[in-house]
Amino acid sequence: MNDRDSLPTRLVYGTSRLAAWLGGLVLCALAGMSVISIAGRAGTSIGLAPVPGDFELVEAGTALAVFAFLPWCHLKRGHAMVDMFWGSFPPLMKRFINVLTELITLVIWVLLTWRMGVAMLDYKTNGEATFILGMPVWWGYAVCMPPAILGCIAYALRLLETLGLARTPAGFENATGEH
Repeated sequence: MNDRDSLPTRLVYGTSRLAAWLGGLVLCALAGMSVISIAGRAGTSIGLAPVPGDFELVEAGTALAVFAFLPWCHLKRGHAMVDMFWGSFPPLMKRFINVLTELITLVIWVLLTWRMGVAMLDYKTNGEATFILGMPVWWGYAVCMPPAILGCIAYALRLLETLGLARTPAGFENATGEH
């Protein structure tokens, strides 16, 4: 194993990819539940009913899926990029912009995770629950915290890669190349 294949780096990439797959499974389950709920609404005349609290579950599940997708998306440079003038920039300016945007996204992600943790503790303390299911609101925040923390680590790793202090592990490179 060489420095490119360091265990911590491979672990972050592997865990981020797994989290993205789990986020996809959550979205598939939400889609299936939504179909059942919509069919239940349409079939009330024959005794069917919608899934109770479907929108509450979709709200929490979608938040989880987004937090699960973003670390992998960032590691793979999958965020939208407007590169209309990118080709005309000198290499030093491109490097500066890359480092700056990586730093800004890391700071934003860390702040988001911190504030989400504060909100989770506030909701746990005040005991607020969802309207239909009576599910404690803090549960939704709690299930989003592990992928949010993973995101902090992934965004920091991507900044280190951009600075040349870490390398993408073998097998995880972008097939289409990087910007």
